[in-house]
Amino acid sequence: MTDTPSTSPAATSPAATSPAAIAAWFQTRLPDAWSGVASPGVTVDREEITVVIALTPPEVDGDDAAVRAQAEAGRVAAFREDTRDQRMAIAREAEHRFERKVAWGVRIDDTTSLFTHLAVPVMTRLRQRERLVLDTLVAANVARSRADALAWCVRLVGTHSDEWLRSLRTALEDVERLRAQGPTA
Repeated sequence: MTDTPSTSPAATSPAATSPAAIAAWFQTRLPDAWSGVASPGVTVDREEITVVIALTPPEVDGDDAAVRAQAEAGRVAAFREDTRDQRMAIAREAEHRFERKVAWGVRIDDTTSLFTHLAVPVMTRLRQRERLVLDTLVAANVARSRADALAWCVRLVGTHSDEWLRSLRTALEDVERLRAQGPTA
Protein backbone atom coordinates (compact mmCIF):
# COMPACT_ATOMS: atom_id res chain seq x y z
CA MET A 1 0.00 0.00 0.00
CA THR A 2 1.40 3.36 -0.96
CA ASP A 3 0.98 6.57 0.91
CA THR A 4 -0.94 9.25 -0.92
CA PRO A 5 -1.01 12.87 0.09
CA SER A 6 -4.07 13.54 2.15
CA THR A 7 -6.43 16.20 1.02
CA SER A 8 -8.82 17.82 3.40
CA PRO A 9 -12.24 16.15 3.00
CA ALA A 10 -13.85 19.55 3.42
CA ALA A 11 -12.02 20.83 0.33
CA THR A 12 -12.89 17.86 -1.89
CA SER A 13 -16.43 16.95 -0.88
CA PRO A 14 -19.21 17.79 -3.35
CA ALA A 15 -20.67 20.30 -0.91
CA ALA A 16 -17.29 22.06 -0.58
CA THR A 17 -16.97 22.44 -4.35
CA SER A 18 -20.52 23.61 -4.97
CA PRO A 19 -20.84 27.02 -6.65
CA ALA A 20 -22.10 28.50 -3.38
CA ALA A 21 -19.13 27.14 -1.39
CA ILE A 22 -16.64 28.34 -4.00
CA ALA A 23 -18.25 31.80 -4.07
CA ALA A 24 -18.11 31.94 -0.26
CA TRP A 25 -14.41 31.00 -0.31
CA PHE A 26 -13.63 33.80 -2.78
CA GLN A 27 -15.69 36.36 -0.88
CA THR A 28 -13.68 35.70 2.27
CA ARG A 29 -10.33 35.19 0.50
CA LEU A 30 -10.25 38.37 -1.60
CA PRO A 31 -8.74 41.52 -0.08
CA ASP A 32 -11.30 43.81 1.59
CA ALA A 33 -10.20 46.68 -0.65
CA TRP A 34 -11.62 44.79 -3.65
CA SER A 35 -15.18 44.78 -2.30
CA GLY A 36 -15.74 48.47 -3.12
CA VAL A 37 -19.18 48.68 -4.71
CA ALA A 38 -20.54 45.16 -4.14
CA SER A 39 -19.52 41.61 -3.38
CA PRO A 40 -17.57 39.96 -6.17
CA GLY A 41 -19.58 38.01 -8.73
CA VAL A 42 -18.40 34.39 -8.84
CA THR A 43 -19.54 32.13 -11.68
CA VAL A 44 -18.60 28.45 -11.60
CA ASP A 45 -18.75 25.68 -14.19
CA ARG A 46 -16.92 22.36 -14.53
CA GLU A 47 -13.77 23.92 -16.04
CA GLU A 48 -13.57 27.50 -14.82
CA ILE A 49 -14.30 29.91 -11.99
CA THR A 50 -14.83 33.49 -13.11
CA VAL A 51 -14.48 36.21 -10.49
CA VAL A 52 -15.79 39.66 -11.39
CA ILE A 53 -14.90 42.53 -9.07
CA ALA A 54 -17.25 45.54 -8.97
CA LEU A 55 -15.28 48.78 -9.21
CA THR A 56 -16.41 52.26 -8.29
CA PRO A 57 -17.19 54.28 -11.44
CA PRO A 58 -14.67 57.03 -12.11
CA GLU A 59 -15.79 60.58 -11.56
CA VAL A 60 -15.76 62.60 -14.78
CA ASP A 61 -16.92 66.10 -15.60
CA GLY A 62 -19.94 66.32 -17.89
CA ASP A 63 -21.93 63.63 -19.63
CA ASP A 64 -19.60 62.87 -22.55
CA ALA A 65 -19.89 59.10 -23.16
CA ALA A 66 -16.48 58.93 -24.86
CA VAL A 67 -14.78 60.61 -21.88
CA ARG A 68 -16.58 58.27 -19.47
CA ALA A 69 -15.58 55.22 -21.56
CA GLN A 70 -11.92 56.28 -21.53
CA ALA A 71 -12.00 56.90 -17.78
CA GLU A 72 -13.53 53.46 -17.21
CA ALA A 73 -10.91 51.86 -19.49
CA GLY A 74 -8.21 53.54 -17.41
CA ARG A 75 -9.75 52.32 -14.16
CA VAL A 76 -9.94 48.75 -15.54
CA ALA A 77 -6.33 48.85 -16.79
CA ALA A 78 -5.08 50.20 -13.47
CA PHE A 79 -6.91 47.54 -11.47
CA ARG A 80 -5.67 44.79 -13.76
CA GLU A 81 -2.04 45.88 -13.50
CA ASP A 82 -2.02 46.87 -9.82
CA THR A 83 -3.62 43.59 -8.63
CA ARG A 84 -1.90 41.15 -11.00
CA ASP A 85 0.40 39.52 -8.41
CA GLN A 86 -2.36 39.16 -5.81
CA ARG A 87 -4.81 37.78 -8.37
CA MET A 88 -2.25 35.25 -9.60
CA ALA A 89 -1.54 34.05 -6.05
CA ILE A 90 -5.24 33.70 -5.22
CA ALA A 91 -5.86 31.93 -8.55
CA ARG A 92 -3.07 29.41 -7.89
CA GLU A 93 -4.52 28.67 -4.46
CA ALA A 94 -8.06 28.30 -5.84
CA GLU A 95 -6.95 26.19 -8.83
CA HIS A 96 -5.24 23.77 -6.46
CA ARG A 97 -8.18 23.73 -4.05
CA PHE A 98 -11.05 23.47 -6.57
CA GLU A 99 -9.27 21.88 -9.58
CA ARG A 100 -10.57 24.53 -11.99
CA LYS A 101 -8.95 27.44 -13.79
CA VAL A 102 -9.68 30.93 -12.45
CA ALA A 103 -10.53 33.86 -14.71
CA TRP A 104 -10.81 37.47 -13.58
CA GLY A 105 -12.79 40.48 -14.64
CA VAL A 106 -14.18 43.76 -13.41
CA ARG A 107 -17.55 45.46 -13.64
CA ILE A 108 -18.19 49.18 -13.65
CA ASP A 109 -21.92 49.90 -13.63
CA ASP A 110 -23.32 47.76 -16.47
CA THR A 111 -20.01 47.20 -18.29
CA THR A 112 -18.05 44.01 -17.59
CA SER A 113 -14.48 43.51 -18.81
CA LEU A 114 -13.05 40.00 -18.56
CA PHE A 115 -9.31 39.50 -18.52
CA THR A 116 -8.11 36.06 -19.64
CA HIS A 117 -10.75 33.35 -19.66
CA LEU A 118 -11.26 29.95 -21.23
CA ALA A 119 -12.94 29.12 -24.51
CA VAL A 120 -13.71 25.44 -24.03
CA PRO A 121 -14.53 23.19 -26.99
CA VAL A 122 -17.77 21.32 -26.55
CA MET A 123 -18.46 18.15 -28.46
CA THR A 124 -22.02 17.74 -29.63
CA ARG A 125 -23.94 15.81 -32.23
CA LEU A 126 -26.35 17.86 -34.26
CA ARG A 127 -28.86 16.60 -36.74
CA GLN A 128 -29.18 18.23 -40.13
CA ARG A 129 -32.02 20.49 -39.03
CA GLU A 130 -29.86 22.00 -36.24
CA ARG A 131 -26.83 22.28 -38.54
CA LEU A 132 -28.95 24.18 -41.07
CA VAL A 133 -29.81 26.73 -38.37
CA LEU A 134 -26.12 27.24 -37.67
CA ASP A 135 -25.30 27.43 -41.39
CA THR A 136 -28.01 30.07 -41.86
CA LEU A 137 -26.45 32.21 -39.12
CA VAL A 138 -23.05 31.84 -40.80
CA ALA A 139 -24.45 32.67 -44.26
CA ALA A 140 -26.16 35.78 -42.83
CA ASN A 141 -22.86 36.91 -41.26
CA VAL A 142 -24.36 36.72 -37.78
CA ALA A 143 -21.51 34.33 -36.94
CA ARG A 144 -18.15 33.49 -38.53
CA SER A 145 -18.42 29.74 -38.07
CA ARG A 146 -20.69 27.02 -36.78
CA ALA A 147 -18.93 27.24 -33.42
CA ASP A 148 -19.62 30.99 -33.23
CA ALA A 149 -23.21 30.40 -34.32
CA LEU A 150 -23.70 27.81 -31.59
CA ALA A 151 -22.22 30.19 -28.99
CA TRP A 152 -24.55 32.93 -30.29
CA CYS A 153 -27.55 30.60 -29.87
CA VAL A 154 -26.52 29.69 -26.33
CA ARG A 155 -26.12 33.39 -25.40
CA LEU A 156 -29.53 34.14 -26.90
CA VAL A 157 -31.23 31.38 -24.93
CA GLY A 158 -29.39 32.47 -21.78
CA THR A 159 -30.51 36.06 -22.25
CA HIS A 160 -34.15 35.21 -22.77
CA SER A 161 -34.50 32.56 -20.10
CA ASP A 162 -32.41 33.89 -17.20
CA GLU A 163 -35.13 33.33 -14.59
CA TRP A 164 -35.74 29.73 -15.67
CA LEU A 165 -31.99 28.97 -15.75
CA ARG A 166 -31.56 30.57 -12.31
CA SER A 167 -34.33 28.34 -10.90
CA LEU A 168 -32.75 25.29 -12.52
CA ARG A 169 -29.33 26.13 -11.03
CA THR A 170 -30.90 26.56 -7.59
CA ALA A 171 -32.56 23.16 -7.91
CA LEU A 172 -29.22 21.60 -8.93
CA GLU A 173 -27.52 23.15 -5.90
CA ASP A 174 -30.24 21.61 -3.69
CA VAL A 175 -29.60 18.20 -5.27
CA GLU A 176 -25.84 18.55 -4.66
CA ARG A 177 -26.46 19.54 -1.04
CA LEU A 178 -28.71 16.51 -0.50
CA ARG A 179 -26.18 14.19 -2.16
CA ALA A 180 -23.47 15.50 0.16
CA GLN A 181 -25.64 14.82 3.21
CA GLY A 182 -26.26 11.25 2.07
CA PRO A 183 -28.81 8.91 3.57
CA THR A 184 -28.96 8.64 7.32
CA ALA A 185 -28.24 5.20 8.71
